[in-house]
Amino acid sequence: METPTFDTARLRLRPFREADATELHRVLTEPDMLKYFPRPGGPPLDRVQRLVSHQIEQWNDIGYAWWAVELKSSGRLVGWNGLQFLPETHETEIGYLIDRSLWGQGLTTEAARVGLDFGFGALKLETIIALAHPDNVASRRVMEKLGMAFDRLADYFGMQMARYTIDAQMHTAPRSDGSRLGI
Repeated sequence: METPTFDTARLRLRPFREADATELHRVLTEPDMLKYFPRPGGPPLDRVQRLVSHQIEQWNDIGYAWWAVELKSSGRLVGWNGLQFLPETHETEIGYLIDRSLWGQGLTTEAARVGLDFGFGALKLETIIALAHPDNVASRRVMEKLGMAFDRLADYFGMQMARYTIDAQMHTAPRSDGSRLGI
């Protein structure tokens, strides 16, 4: 499957390229960027190169993975967003990460809505989960803004995580203001 590209008001979600590894490495090695991840320190460049290669392979093998996220205004790579298949549990997770300098601007939620729309629309998934360290209040708030509901604490990636879920019906249900969660 060819990886689709999507534009939001401020972002472009596009296929990763091998050359993105250096810029993604810069983002991932910012202080405390991976504070709530299983490996909280910044990864070496060769591991980031493998991560980028894996995302490219996943698009080819299963038809979804993460997109590289760029600011439309500058074309600068600022993180990732998208869907990840979890083979241990046979679930699909929405995942996201954005440059620290952009936190608090709603960009993560803006990008993650595209991932949910793609998962429920093009892929016809029934349920999508999201995971965050229980203390990662900002990430959990993004999940709530996406219309996801806290399900339980569960072990993923060798650590306890807050698990949120949303199903296709909830994603397209009208909200109290008459709008829908999906784009």
